[in-house]
Amino acid sequence: MYVDGVDRWPELLAESADLIAEESDMPVELVRALGAMPSSYLHYYYLTSEVLAHQRSSRTRAEEVMEIEANLIEMYKDPSLDTKPKLLEERGGAFYSDAAAALIASLHADTGDVQVVNVRNNGAIPNLQSDDVVEVSATVDRDGAHPIATAPLGADMLGLVQHAKAYERLAIRAATTGDRTVALKALLTNPLVGDYRVAAPLLEALLDANRKYLPLFA
Repeated sequence: MYVDGVDRWPELLAESADLIAEESDMPVELVRALGAMPSSYLHYYYLTSEVLAHQRSSRTRAEEVMEIEANLIEMYKDPSLDTKPKLLEERGGAFYSDAAAALIASLHADTGDVQVVNVRNNGAIPNLQSDDVVEVSATVDRDGAHPIATAPLGADMLGLVQHAKAYERLAIRAATTGDRTVALKALLTNPLVGDYRVAAPLLEALLDANRKYLPLFA
């Protein structure tokens, strides 16, 4: 994290680890061990048992979002509605509209400013494959987004990312071929599955529920 070209992350971690842990809802010991600002999505990987227990004892996030969206659609049916519903804040993704508008402006104006986007890696993260899709800072102009080179991932982060990328590649191959064996391997490779006794029935349930959308597997 740079301020006026100076890396302030060591200072921030040393002085505000408790605040970072609170904001990210992660144990402070984990934040210090990682030595990095954890994304909220890492809950699923670093606190798997806690997340699973919570979802089993209450509603899943998907169920919550489905209810929120159903209620929002009912609100939007009112032609007199002229303000953003407060409920929309519970949906998540509040800043994506701003990010999308900024990206369009940069592409149109050829500004070359820096934005965080999903791009082909092309060496930006040295120890990932060139054709991996990564979410990194990139300069944006009329020719598109150009990823900014960064340091290699540490061994702990690299292991998790490569694990997820292997799953993605297998899932893509399964989707384009309709090969059930490859689809099973994809689930076995997923960091959140990895157990044959879970993966095999999960695959059958997924294929059955989505049969009309997956004709290659018929």
